Amino acid sequence: MGRWRLLLALCVSFVGVCRSEATSGDRIDEVEAAQLALYAPPAAIPYPEADPFSAAKARLGRDLFFDPILSGAGNLSCSTCHDPARSWSDGLGRSVGTSGSPMALRSPSLIDVAWMGRLGWDGKFRDIEAVTFSPITAHDNMDLPEAEAIARLKAKPAYVQEYLDAFGTADIQRRGIEQAVATYERSILSGEAPFDRWAAGDGAAVTPAAKRGFALFNGRAGCASCHSGWAFSDGSFHDIGTAAGGDVGRGRLFPTSVKLRYAFKTPTLRDVARRGPFMHDGSLPTLRAVIDLYDRGGVPRPSRADEIHPLALSEGDKDDLLAFLGTLTAGSPPSN
Repeated sequence: MGRWRLLLALCVSFVGVCRSEATSGDRIDEVEAAQLALYAPPAAIPYPEADPFSAAKARLGRDLFFDPILSGAGNLSCSTCHDPARSWSDGLGRSVGTSGSPMALRSPSLIDVAWMGRLGWDGKFRDIEAVTFSPITAHDNMDLPEAEAIARLKAKPAYVQEYLDAFGTADIQRRGIEQAVATYERSILSGEAPFDRWAAGDGAAVTPAAKRGFALFNGRAGCASCHSGWAFSDGSFHDIGTAAGGDVGRGRLFPTSVKLRYAFKTPTLRDVARRGPFMHDGSLPTLRAVIDLYDRGGVPRPSRADEIHPLALSEGDKDDLLAFLGTLTAGSPPSN
């Protein structure tokens, strides 16, 4: 899981460590330590019983993830929309398919996707395995029929050998491709950020403004009601009052639900300062604009989440929240 996760786990197990004096003389107090404990990391990546980890599957999945062979025109790969140099997204308001036309939604980051539960902005995918072929075969995305995708891989001796190593058979099939890509994607983890060093006991790792922002995040601003846990997401779906227009979220799957009509998945906040523009449709250009939306309480309507309401934040409060969100960005873009 990496050095920082082990350090954070120790911090949570022994709150006294969190409160110990850092080299600078700064101290993490009891309130901060209790709040930091809410963001404790899991002990291991949760690989499902039906698709357990193997190094051979992960290698195959990685090669498939970065190979444009799985797009109709040979010009896109999974990494086009989920670029490690862009924190596993693409930096666009709306993703662009093989035809060059924008798609309906922006690409979510794959950081810590192993813990995200149902996937897709509307939650239509039950797990990571179920996502794999949707972009490959979608006409407005990679635009490659399943049969042709499999035929292309079978024509490549290197892939036949990798598949044999991973699954004990050279007969490449859809399910194996799904499992290999999912195994690789579960290995995409957030890097160590200043927040993690602070949580591990270094009271000087973040600024006083960021500490005030963390208190707001967990308190009056109410951010933690949805952006909870170590991945800063509850994995659920909420209408936060964005100007929806014709954009229907999870309500597409539950058309009789009022609350889910404009509800979209809560994204992780890891590396969020690098991942603009924001929201499911890229409609907000900056994090400041996102905070302003929450401060206004968004668009009042029956579907708006109960947690969303005007906050009356001061400009200083907003600055502090921005300072805190900046501490969730790793020192360099994650890579894998």
